[in-house]
Amino acid sequence: MQRRLYRSVRDRMLGGVCGGLANYVNVDPTLIRLLWVAFTFFTRAPGILLYIIAWIIVPEEPM
Repeated sequence: MQRRLYRSVRDRMLGGVCGGLANYVNVDPTLIRLLWVAFTFFTRAPGILLYIIAWIIVPEEPM
């Protein structure tokens, strides 16, 4: 069975991108969020831009 990346409906703070990514790689969503914030802090705009792009491109998980 092939796994797909979805934005999380249950584990979301903003768009569900980090929750979905954490679910995909099977780690705690808090870790993904902290890593994303650190990435954004050190790279400035690319982190925010990547989140927005992922929010638009990655589909929401089916119910």
